[in-house]
Amino acid sequence: MGDLRDILDAAAHGVFPPPDGRTTVLPQPSPRDAGVLSFTAHSVVFTDEDPEWVHETLGAADCDALAASMSPRFLTALLDRTGRVAETIDALVVGSPLPGPPSLALTEIDDPDHPRVVSSRRRRDEVRVWAAKGGVIVLGRGVAGRLEVAVEVEEGVRHRGLGRALVGAARHLGGGEPVWAQISPGNARSTRAFQAAGYLPVGAEALLTVRRGTGSTAVGASVRGSGCAPSR
Repeated sequence: MGDLRDILDAAAHGVFPPPDGRTTVLPQPSPRDAGVLSFTAHSVVFTDEDPEWVHETLGAADCDALAASMSPRFLTALLDRTGRVAETIDALVVGSPLPGPPSLALTEIDDPDHPRVVSSRRRRDEVRVWAAKGGVIVLGRGVAGRLEVAVEVEEGVRHRGLGRALVGAARHLGGGEPVWAQISPGNARSTRAFQAAGYLPVGAEALLTVRRGTGSTAVGASVRGSGCAPSR
């Protein structure tokens, strides 16, 4: 099955882990990122904790085996054991690359002190930011080096399709790579924007991040507000 990046790359092309009801445990791709991915009838836990402990704890979750990896009981145990924090379980979506430049007029922001650059660098590497009239696109490398997008739309120009245009433009800016996003399932506005821009659902993800003040720069990587509201 390969490492986490291999699994993600395959999923981006529609090839998923076997739906055998099992859980694969893999090492963390970096000290920053740990968590759980849930595909159809197969889960991937990426953590540096003992795989035997992971499987034992999943077995004790007292729920359907297919739901165990995303159950509150297992996630709480994993958070307690790792000393990490999590915000929510996100929907994970991916957009295939599109050729040529985006039709939306964009200006790249080359300012390391720009607030969007500063906030994104806490959870992504190689961050780049583009501004459009009324919005911002952020691209950076997140979990396992995948290319992740976050967008922000100003309050006064929402409900006009700009969120959809921004996330669609990101598919042109990825240099031929798939573009990933994490969306809180309750954020229907963002979900619809990504769907309208051609992003496809892949699975669910619970990202475990290091607490603030522990000497790490990791604070969380969800794109909750993408397409329609400020994202962190």
